Amino acid sequence: MSSSANSFLKRRISRQSVIQWADNVVTVGGDAPVRVQSMTNTDTADAIGTAIQVKELARAGSEIVRITVDTPAAAAAVPSIRDQLDKMGVYVPLVGDFHYNGHTLLKDYPDCAQALSKYRINPGNVGQGAKRDVQFSQMIEMACRYRKPVRIGVNWGSLDQDLLAKLLDENAASSHPKELREVMAEALIQSALQSAARAEELGLDGNQITLSCKVSAVQDLIAVYRDLAKRCDYSLHLGLTEAGMGSKGIVASTAALSVLLQEGIGDTIRVSLTPEPGAPRENEVIVAQEILQTMGLRNFTPMVIACPGCGRTTSTYFQELASRIQTYLRHQMPIWKKDYPGVEAMNVAVMGCIVNGPGESKHANIGISLPGTGESPAAPVFVDGIKVKTLRGDNIAEEFQVIVDEYVKNTYRAQ
Repeated sequence: MSSSANSFLKRRISRQSVIQWADNVVTVGGDAPVRVQSMTNTDTADAIGTAIQVKELARAGSEIVRITVDTPAAAAAVPSIRDQLDKMGVYVPLVGDFHYNGHTLLKDYPDCAQALSKYRINPGNVGQGAKRDVQFSQMIEMACRYRKPVRIGVNWGSLDQDLLAKLLDENAASSHPKELREVMAEALIQSALQSAARAEELGLDGNQITLSCKVSAVQDLIAVYRDLAKRCDYSLHLGLTEAGMGSKGIVASTAALSVLLQEGIGDTIRVSLTPEPGAPRENEVIVAQEILQTMGLRNFTPMVIACPGCGRTTSTYFQELASRIQTYLRHQMPIWKKDYPGVEAMNVAVMGCIVNGPGESKHANIGISLPGTGESPAAPVFVDGIKVKTLRGDNIAEEFQVIVDEYVKNTYRAQ
């Protein structure tokens, strides 16, 4: 967390969970930074395809990756996925997402149970009636046996119907009945808390439990997590379920998560975007990172500051340069983060005219002010607030990229 964030944001006190594979230890909760999660959308039975997507998500910055484990074929493929990742040097922890038959798959495929770093259990989908407690207990017992942490993830679309019916009956008999949405929120929270208490009774370390209560409406999510945060000290995973596609999904997730994070609620997040056709899966990782970075909670990759454009910038050159530099910075990060610690906090300004260009450029670590319509065809470059040169001609983009590279190597070189 940046020092500026420390001055106004106090994190909720929570227990700390440890998720591990090989030497890669990811802590969640406590004094750990807010972690970024993602989930594959491949058929897990396709071990090669799933391993490739996990690698892409991890390379984009996902610190934990969840995979669907829904069939015997998927469970059988998990050890192979883990092996493929290990051979590629990708040690990101894998979370198995279980519904309906998780108790059977974990029992019948012990290599799968061992290869996963964490289990996600949905209390609404572990069984019906008398089977629910038995099958939930079986999954927790497997987590204890293999020393795996657990996320108890309640979802409004698959809520425990027996619990909901009980609360609805009590509400109907009350002299001051609540609205349906309030009753559903209480059912979500009670399902999570009761399941966590039962897991601890069965021997699971409470520090190794993370809770989530996901809904798809922004205000409902905020209300549920505010209440949940007051009633427990488990680490909390945030996410707006079924957030949607494109700008709608990004805006809705940002609106909900930002409010909660600003209040110190949330230890790990996922942005559940519906991918647009052809869009890379790792977009959800980038959005999650940008939420945390723009709020000043974490730094992941150098940020590009660019003006929106106006009548002074009828040329698209500055837009193209900003896009080019932003893409270049993100692609360089897997290399730079090893050799140039601190580079993720760097700011680069690409501005389009003389109005705000020089001023914004001076405030960035590196900035360039491109000429606007009718302005002199010159682009002053500023490094740490000082004008160092003026670029002209057809190779401004290439020359500016060289300046960025030199700045990184000279400023962030490991001591």
